[in-house]
Amino acid sequence: MGIFEAMKEEKVVLVDIDDQPIGTMGKIEAHEKALLHRAFSVFVLNANNELLLQQRAFEKYHSPGLWTNSCCSHQREGESNLEAGNRRLMEEMGMRVPLEELFTFIYKASFENGLTEHELDHVMVGYSDEDPQINPDEVAAFKWISLDDLKKDLIDQPQNYTVWFKIIFDRFYHHIKEDKG
Repeated sequence: MGIFEAMKEEKVVLVDIDDQPIGTMGKIEAHEKALLHRAFSVFVLNANNELLLQQRAFEKYHSPGLWTNSCCSHQREGESNLEAGNRRLMEEMGMRVPLEELFTFIYKASFENGLTEHELDHVMVGYSDEDPQINPDEVAAFKWISLDDLKKDLIDQPQNYTVWFKIIFDRFYHHIKEDKG
């Protein structure tokens, strides 16, 4: 079974702009039609206030080999945001980290393969000093990086990062800095 066939079996939760579910749809179809659906992004920080980044596996259907936040994906029907974040953090990074929700936002981004991400994204944070045990089917590599170094690198080398991460990082950075300030 190819990656597109496997993805067709996965469903995403379609939502309105108030995050109210309005149905489900196959993941690929929702991305082909650019329909708004629920998603989440997890950020794991360590005691040195460094962010755990993952490099997406080179076999991913979009944004292969690009650096992004600790993990991200879609909630399943009936699954809470935190349950989904914890499930996917274990699947991708082999980590169990207590998570808390920070904020939500909506974004839309198109990709060269004809698919479009149109997501109501739930942003979560967790804290851990353990290195992940990455799933090589999902993740090519990982690194810890200070928020300030990352902010500079996003400006200097934006082509190395996923579209959604470039959108979300500034919001995350300001949220974390305000909490620490």
